[in-house]
Amino acid sequence: MTDGGWIPPKVWTWDTQSGGRFANINRPIAGPTHDKALPVGKHPLQLYSLGTPNGQKVTILLEELLELGHGGAEYDAWLIQIGKGDQFGSGFVEINPNSKIPALSDHSGPTPVPVFESGAILIYLAEKFGAFLPTAPAERARCLSWLMWQMGSAPFIGGGFGHFYAYAPEKLEYPINRYSMETKRLFDVANRRLAESRYLAGDDYTIADMAAYPWLRVLQSGEAYDNAAAFLSLNEYTHVARWVGEIDARPGARRGRMVNRTSGKPEEQLHERHDASDFALRTQDKLEPAGEQN
Repeated sequence: MTDGGWIPPKVWTWDTQSGGRFANINRPIAGPTHDKALPVGKHPLQLYSLGTPNGQKVTILLEELLELGHGGAEYDAWLIQIGKGDQFGSGFVEINPNSKIPALSDHSGPTPVPVFESGAILIYLAEKFGAFLPTAPAERARCLSWLMWQMGSAPFIGGGFGHFYAYAPEKLEYPINRYSMETKRLFDVANRRLAESRYLAGDDYTIADMAAYPWLRVLQSGEAYDNAAAFLSLNEYTHVARWVGEIDARPGARRGRMVNRTSGKPEEQLHERHDASDFALRTQDKLEPAGEQN
């Protein structure tokens, strides 16, 4: 940048004071920062996550599988508090060298199978249980195409628009304009598709919808980034709104949004999930005194 703006040095160096809100956890290297083994519960599937849109993708799928009667999809969901750096513990890094949630460990076989990246976990579980991923080549390709569309889109919405609009230490016109444009373009992509199709991949609800829904929903509802829905005029995307409403009504999706969630209404927060009864017995409104609820 010129005209009095910041001029990049010839060689970049890490300044721990310039990281903004996330300076305490951001760093330019990988690997663990401390030794910490991960807990293992009673179910074959062990999930280590946080109820962000990326984390919700997997818990929605797991709850949808249970809704279909797949008892083998029972799982323990352990809370990873990324603001405290839990993702840099040695046990977590062993499953996910990239230190991002969610991470899954499948203990149903003789040796645990680690899976990381939300899209990879969705595919792994859909194939394991034979649900929510078409098997016919054309339909499978369309589903995976929309899944990868979402995986490629999330950084523009979250790390791009969300960061510069809501989290950056100062408001900068250029990046906010740049990522606002891209976020609205992505909504338009989805809106045009959903104008001609009930779900992203066609007539059937699939992992492509489970991947895109938490991200588009949290913006469209106004819950994310200081009510960015008004700033971006997201009410314009009526087909996205129809699709969000339809998935909102699904019991599995409703439960999945609650798991590992630590913000919002206390009755919608289930910090950890170890049994189906936890939704009735262990949400935060039942665990915290009234004066301590969010």
